[in-house]
Amino acid sequence: MSPINNITAAADNAAAAATGSSGQTAFKVESPYVRYGDNAIESDYMYDTTIVSRDAATGKLSAKPTKVHYQFQTNTKVGRVGLMLVGWGGNNGSTVSASILANKKGISWETRRGTQEPNYFGSVMLASTVKLGVDANLKDVYVPFNEVVPMVHPNDVVIGGWDINSMNIGDAMRRAQVLPVDLQRKVYDDLKALKPLPSVYFPDFIAANQEERADNVIGGTKQEQLEHLRRDIRNFKQANSLDRVIVMWTANTERYADVLAGVNDTADNVLRAIEAGHGEIAPSTLFAVASILEDAPFINGSPQNTLVPGVIALAEREGSFVGGDDFKSGQTKIKSVLAEFLVNAGIKPLAITSYNHLGNNDGRNLSAPAQFRSKEISKSSVVDDMVGANSLLYKKGEHPDHTIVIKYVPSVGDSKRALDEYVSEIFMGGLNTISVYNTCEDSLLASPLIIDLFMVTELMTRVKYRLTPDAAAAADSQKWLPFHSVLSILSYMLKAPVVAPGTPVVNALAKQRMAMENIMRAFVGLPPNNEMLLEHKAFH
Repeated sequence: MSPINNITAAADNAAAAATGSSGQTAFKVESPYVRYGDNAIESDYMYDTTIVSRDAATGKLSAKPTKVHYQFQTNTKVGRVGLMLVGWGGNNGSTVSASILANKKGISWETRRGTQEPNYFGSVMLASTVKLGVDANLKDVYVPFNEVVPMVHPNDVVIGGWDINSMNIGDAMRRAQVLPVDLQRKVYDDLKALKPLPSVYFPDFIAANQEERADNVIGGTKQEQLEHLRRDIRNFKQANSLDRVIVMWTANTERYADVLAGVNDTADNVLRAIEAGHGEIAPSTLFAVASILEDAPFINGSPQNTLVPGVIALAEREGSFVGGDDFKSGQTKIKSVLAEFLVNAGIKPLAITSYNHLGNNDGRNLSAPAQFRSKEISKSSVVDDMVGANSLLYKKGEHPDHTIVIKYVPSVGDSKRALDEYVSEIFMGGLNTISVYNTCEDSLLASPLIIDLFMVTELMTRVKYRLTPDAAAAADSQKWLPFHSVLSILSYMLKAPVVAPGTPVVNALAKQRMAMENIMRAFVGLPPNNEMLLEHKAFH
C-alpha cells in the first residue's frame, strides 16, 4: 500500500510551491496571559457563563454571571500524520485521495470553461476565514481558519486504508465518475499504485447488492479480525514513520446495531461480545475498537450507530478520541441553517419534507430498508435542539412533521438532487411555504469534510487543559487533562453529532461554527468573537 505522501511536487511548479504546510499560524498574541514556548502555546482563559436558577415559590428566574479559570496547552509540533480511510475505494475515498494529490503537486486540468487550478473549496478550515479583531482604524481583520492555531495540512498527510473491493484507487476513481476526465488522466498513474487493505464484510450489515464488490475481505473470527485491524494500523504507522494515525469510516451505511445489555452497553461487554462473535457487533464497531486500542482517533462518517455506549466507554477508559456521525454535506447542512433562521425569527415550522435521489453506490446501498433507516434517523434529529429552544412556538412534546425520502436513480450518478419544503405558521395563523431545490455533487461536498474532520481531530490530540472553578485562583497546581473522548467540536461537519453522555446536542450550524472558532481562540488566549460591534455603536 503506497502512501500518497511519497509523491513529491515538482520544484518548478508555482502552484505546488504556493500550497500550505502544516503548523503555520497567521499571528502572535501579545498578552501576559499567553506564553509561547519551543514546543507549546499556553494560555490563561476566563470562561464566562451564566448560571440560571428558578425560585421554587415564585417561579422567577435568577441569572448569575460566573467565570471559570481555564489553562490550555497546545503542542505546536504537528509531526507526521496518517489518515486511514475505511472504504478507501469508494467515491469519497478515491475523490479525496485524487484531490489531495492534485493540490500537493499543483496539477491543473482543462474544462469547458478553461484551465482549472486545484483548490480546497468546501473546506471550512482551508477555504474560510475568521475575524481576528480590528485594526487601528477599527476595520475588521480576518485570517485563514487553519492559521489560528498550528494545524496539520492535508498536503502533508499520508493516506491509506481498507476496502472490501480490491480495485486500486486509480481505477476506483474512474469507476466513481466524480472528477473531470482530464484530471483523472493526470493523476491516474500515481493512484493506480495505491491498493486498499482487505476489510471486514458482514453481509447482514449492508445491502445485499454490495456482495458482488466484496472480493477483498478479512477472514477468521471477529476477535481475529479485530487483531488484524490493529496490526494494520500499527504497520501503517511504522512503515510510514508516523507520529499519529487517524481512522475514518467513509464506507457503506450499515444497519443500526441493536444496543443490548451485556453485549455493547459497557466497555468490557463490547470486548467480550467481539471475542464471542456476537451478531450485533458491526464491522464499523470492530474498526472503532481497533482504533481505540491503538490510540488512533476514530471518526464515523456514516449514519449507523457505530459509537454504541460500550464503544464510548472504551474510548473514555483508554483515553482515545472518537467522533461521529454522518458527513453533513448538502441537504442537511441547508436544513440546519434554514430551520434555525425560521425559529429564531419567531416563525413556526409545521412540516419539513425532504426528498432526494442519487445514483452512486451510496444510493444503491441506501435502497435497502435497513440501511435507509440509519440515514433517516441521522437526518431526522437535525432540528430538535432549535425546536426545543423556543417554548413560545412549541409546547412541550410538540415537534414539526418531518418526512425524509431517499431514492436510488442510477443515471444521475454522484449528482444528487435534493428537494425540501418547509411549511410554517406565521402571523395571525397565516402559512408560509419555502421550497428549495439543490443539486449536490455528493462526493465533492463530502471530501472537504473528510479533510476538516481530519484536521480538527489531529489538533485535539495536541491540546490539554486544566481549570479551577475559582476565577481568582491559579490553575497551575491542577493536572493537565485531554478533552473528553467524544469530540463534539466536530459537530459542524456531522449530521447527527455524537456528544459526551449527558451533554446537549447542538445542530444549529452557526452555533457549531462559532463553538469551533471560539474554542480555538481560547487556545491562544483570545476572547470569543461576538457581533456587538460596540466600537461602532458606543464609541470608545
